[in-house]
Amino acid sequence: MDLMYVGVICGVISLIVVGFLVRNVLAQDEGSKRIREVSAAIKEGAMAFLKREYQILAIVAVVLAIVFGVVLGTQAHNVLDDAIGAANVSSIGVGWRVAVAILFGAACSMGAGFAGMSMAIRSNGRTAAAAQKSLNQGLRVSFRSGAVMGLTVVGIGILGLCILYFGYYIGCGIYPEEFILIIPAFGTGASAVALFSRVGGGIFTKAADAGADLAGKVEKGIPEDDPRNAAVIADFVGDNVGDVAGMGADLFESYVESIIATMTLFSVAAIVGLSGDYALDAWTLPILIASGGIVASLIGVFMVRVGEKPEMSALLNALRRGTWSASILAAIFSFLIVYFLLPDHNLAPFWAILAGLIAGVLIGESTNYFTSYVYRPTLAMAESCETGASTNVIRGFANGLLSVVPPFIFVVIAIVVAYYFSGMYGIALAGVGMLSTLGISLATDAYGPVADNAGGIVEMSHLPPKIRERTDALDSLGNTTAATGKGFAIGAAALTAMALLLSYSVSAGIVAIDSGGHMSLSQGMDPLTFSLLNPVVIAGLLIGVMLPAVFCSMTLNAVGKNTERMIEEVRRQFREIKGLMEGTARPEYAKCVDISTKGALKEMIAPSVMTICVPIIVGFVLGKEALAGFLIGAIGSGFLLAVALANAGGSWDNAKKWIEAGHHGGKGSEAHKAGVTGDAVGDPMKDTSGPSLNIMIKLMSVIALLLAPVFGSGLIHIGF
Repeated sequence: MDLMYVGVICGVISLIVVGFLVRNVLAQDEGSKRIREVSAAIKEGAMAFLKREYQILAIVAVVLAIVFGVVLGTQAHNVLDDAIGAANVSSIGVGWRVAVAILFGAACSMGAGFAGMSMAIRSNGRTAAAAQKSLNQGLRVSFRSGAVMGLTVVGIGILGLCILYFGYYIGCGIYPEEFILIIPAFGTGASAVALFSRVGGGIFTKAADAGADLAGKVEKGIPEDDPRNAAVIADFVGDNVGDVAGMGADLFESYVESIIATMTLFSVAAIVGLSGDYALDAWTLPILIASGGIVASLIGVFMVRVGEKPEMSALLNALRRGTWSASILAAIFSFLIVYFLLPDHNLAPFWAILAGLIAGVLIGESTNYFTSYVYRPTLAMAESCETGASTNVIRGFANGLLSVVPPFIFVVIAIVVAYYFSGMYGIALAGVGMLSTLGISLATDAYGPVADNAGGIVEMSHLPPKIRERTDALDSLGNTTAATGKGFAIGAAALTAMALLLSYSVSAGIVAIDSGGHMSLSQGMDPLTFSLLNPVVIAGLLIGVMLPAVFCSMTLNAVGKNTERMIEEVRRQFREIKGLMEGTARPEYAKCVDISTKGALKEMIAPSVMTICVPIIVGFVLGKEALAGFLIGAIGSGFLLAVALANAGGSWDNAKKWIEAGHHGGKGSEAHKAGVTGDAVGDPMKDTSGPSLNIMIKLMSVIALLLAPVFGSGLIHIGF
């Protein structure tokens, strides 16, 4: 039996379990009439935004499919023949196959994001109702909703890649050399959708969140999620379109691109040493590792449960039990797969996989340390709020910068260990290992927005303080797991982008790989051509270092402008609607939702288009060596900014939560106002710019890989 069927079976099982979880969650009590009304308003706003966003994304996907399909279709024979000697490859059909793969990747990414968000907007009210019964019931409903997202992403991801394999490689009988164009095309479609979704959703949610907090809690002194605040429904909607739909698309493309990088690197290099046809082995091993991770995640999901004490440590331990169990099982499954699949029981790839898996767990734990109010860094930030917002902002940014140390060290160790045991192929496998347990890792992340929405619904429904206490405990845990998930996603993005960079370097003919997977310059390549002594490579490197900073500026400015509009609208309603502050009139929630929607859809275009266009321009103008330098610079600075921004924002958020729990004066105090200000500063960092950088560096890398055979010496050639 073709072992690729194992991926199909595990993907189908994952989606079957998703069906079971959906049925279980939807069978729960929807709550009171008021809970259902608030949930319906959130659902209406989220679906309206997603519909308009997906219309834009469909146009983007079609344009990319046409452009890349035409370019690669007209150049297929020549570039493949020159690059890897594919003399038998015909250009007929390559173009439309690439175009279809781009559209298929975009559709899968949109489907994964839509499925997760559709479940989240149906679970928030049910979580609020379940929390009335017990803390454990609230956790069960919200976590199972998050598990729908996690298991949907891995199920659709592995099935999508298997469909490409059986549809193109087996069904159409195409050559392996053609397939190395088609699978990056699938990743390009997924990445493009993910970037627009993450940026657009992030701008929406953070403008609404910051606007609601600053105009409500700081200026008017009313509680969070107070129904008198016109921006609260927009805030709830944003949690779903940004932190669920956008995040799902983000991690979907991370997941598939880690596998794509492994397949492409191995196929292009044609490394010997694995049994049978090299391309078949290259595609089989990462699919089997991912399949083992799906099974491990399924087991971990059903191990998450907690008692009745709403303590942060008890809740965190419940989720850790699931994630750690899944990681251990994934390591065991990977060992067995490598041991029995490879000749002579060669375990070298297993150590590379294990290095990535361990690095992912440790990055998550380091993020937890720097962002959770269980530990000193965030507690110190909460203390600094007693002296004002300025000291809080300073301490938070310093904390974010310091937090880059562990993730960088863990990724460096993973790269060195993986390369030592399996060469460049091992680095790609480390990325697969890190993301193998994405099913449960994403579940713990996606659960957070559901719990956050549930707390807001409890507040707007005027339920007893005891219920709000339970949802606050779930929400605080959600902040921690979301921060941990972002750290994990950033580390995975760095490894995946590195693997895509290596694949690009081989596919572009810059380097070659020997039978042991070790790298050397391609035959005939002047050592100075790809060197930091080459001004063109330096130019590419500096442009790459610069671009993530420009990207962050554009996304932060977008949130800032949208937040200003939101604050002005909330102020207007408090000023003009009689009886609003007294609670006798109803705010115009729809106007705030519309402000966030229009602003997000408008502002997401420029940074996303820049991300797609700049690597193409660098490749054609400065050449393939400069583009490699560009990717190195972008990965390095993007990784640093993503970690710093995400962790600074997460720690500001939890410092505010610690004060709201009754410390340093509690809600309404001057320290609380300083904490809210810090949270408003950090929100776009951790939920817009930081996470979007993950996709940015991967999208640029996969576009470079897809067009690698087309790039030459560039229009500007500087020799020695």
